[in-house]
Amino acid sequence: MSAHRVVSATALLVIVLPVAGCGLFGSEPKPEDAARTFLSAFANGDTATAANSTDEAKPAKDLLDKTRAALKPTAVSATLDQTEVSSADSTTASSGYTVKWDLGGGRNWSYQGKLELRRAEKTWRVHFSPSVIHPKLQPQQTIALREQQPQPAPILDRDGSPLLNPEKVVAVLLDRKAAGDLPKVAGALAGAVSRFDKSITQQSVTDGASKVPEGQAYPVVTLRDADYQQVKGEIYDLPGVRFSSQTRLLPPAGKEFAAQVLPTVRKAVEDQIAGTAGWRVVTLNAGGTEVETLHEQQAQPAKAVTLTMSRGVQAAAEDALEPVKNAAMLVAFQPSTGDLLAVAQNAEADKGGPLALTGNYPPGSTFKVVTAAAVLQAGTATPDTVLPCPGTWTIQGRKIPNNDEFDLGNVPLHQAFAASCNTTFAELATKLPADSLTSAAKQFGVGVDFELAGVRTLTGKVPPAEPVVERAEDGFGQGKVVTTPFGMALVAATAARGSMPTPNLLRGAETKVVGAVAPPPPGIAEQLRPMMREVVTSGTAKKLNRLGEVHGKTGTAQFGDGTHSHGWFIGFRGDVAFAVLIVDSGTSGPAVDAAGRFLGAL
Repeated sequence: MSAHRVVSATALLVIVLPVAGCGLFGSEPKPEDAARTFLSAFANGDTATAANSTDEAKPAKDLLDKTRAALKPTAVSATLDQTEVSSADSTTASSGYTVKWDLGGGRNWSYQGKLELRRAEKTWRVHFSPSVIHPKLQPQQTIALREQQPQPAPILDRDGSPLLNPEKVVAVLLDRKAAGDLPKVAGALAGAVSRFDKSITQQSVTDGASKVPEGQAYPVVTLRDADYQQVKGEIYDLPGVRFSSQTRLLPPAGKEFAAQVLPTVRKAVEDQIAGTAGWRVVTLNAGGTEVETLHEQQAQPAKAVTLTMSRGVQAAAEDALEPVKNAAMLVAFQPSTGDLLAVAQNAEADKGGPLALTGNYPPGSTFKVVTAAAVLQAGTATPDTVLPCPGTWTIQGRKIPNNDEFDLGNVPLHQAFAASCNTTFAELATKLPADSLTSAAKQFGVGVDFELAGVRTLTGKVPPAEPVVERAEDGFGQGKVVTTPFGMALVAATAARGSMPTPNLLRGAETKVVGAVAPPPPGIAEQLRPMMREVVTSGTAKKLNRLGEVHGKTGTAQFGDGTHSHGWFIGFRGDVAFAVLIVDSGTSGPAVDAAGRFLGAL
């Protein structure tokens, strides 16, 4: 028969404290008791107790401490498996064990091994060797955790072109103490990197470096790797200057692009585009060189996120606004799908935040699209109904003028719309119920709330107007009516489609709609489209007639003390609907010009 005998079957790990000088419950000490004590302390991070249960406490504790410091586990569990006593005099034994490490972030590692136990003077102890931690760990070796970060995935436009792409960037840092002659180093740095950021000067670098706490470095600038390579020779050896690199998602062409959308989208999908980090547990020799991989989990590549936006449409929108000095915004939709194609602002508008999406402004005469829809639904008039368009019209003491008080006499509704007769639409609005414009506006998206993945949006407010004067003012987009460029682009898209499209931005994400009502009755949009086309062929936006079959509506909206006006143009051509707003432009002319540049680029 074999000299080996099984002493204990598999058992859960439990700390058992034997009576001093005796074995368990006064019986002879058993090797599995020592194994349990070691494994329990090992799992609980009590390295002192674990080490003291071995025959070489000091080296055991050193290695146990190094291992836990390297792996930084969230939790460890250890299970005693089978113990066998060998040799005729029963002075040696071995215990199988299973260890499971939880390293956090879903990283789990488990393995099996054996403990060698030795008996001396009726006391069993774990014989120390590196294999008590892992069976493959050898003398003079330690364990280390290595992580592999996946490259973030790009954010793509509807056609697969990158809107944000992973690129290496280099941060240029300055330690003022190590710099020595700070002004001299600051001057050299500014001279080299100011070509990328004109605000960087010798004085700004000196001031910035002087304000950071002692021991910290001042971040001078972060450069794309291609830009860093241009100036590396000038700055690399400057005293006190050091560098760090990382990968970031950056817009194309080295400039801000869709600046009011992409940063918030990136934040919303950061987990999705980050992928899953890979990791390895390795052994290191005394010199710190990797010897063997004990466990490996490959990095899971990130998946690209696709937006409904079009890089080409966005570029056209941004270029159209760039020459404008006043704050300017442009939002574009695809009416057939509700896809948000572009959200553009110029630098002046960017100072106020995402105004294209959330900035409320009086819409002026662009709101006549909604008023006309309400009038057509009420049966008050048809596009061919002849109505008065006097230069001014007074109701309860409130004088309502046309622009420069032009007077057309009596004309069909479609002509009053094309010429933008405030007086005609003010009088028509007074013949509607108090909530008629509110309801019609919601049919076109104004007053509807959208929970749109990646961005926050507002569409505006059209409160019911009981006072007849207020109703008259609302009829041509003044009074208490306010809308956003996002909301008015939705109005244009609804006119093009015949029903309000649900806005989309992130492919695969559903938009929640709050406050939507039934679409305009069939035929309303069909009557509006020729009226909007006439605005371009013979009305207030004739400049755009050369650009194909453009439909639209101009708007001039007074604000403040009435001496200043915003300029609007909303419209559509084919399957692109849009709204342009130029703040405090005085007339709608600059908005029409920007729309022309936009459509011309498309």
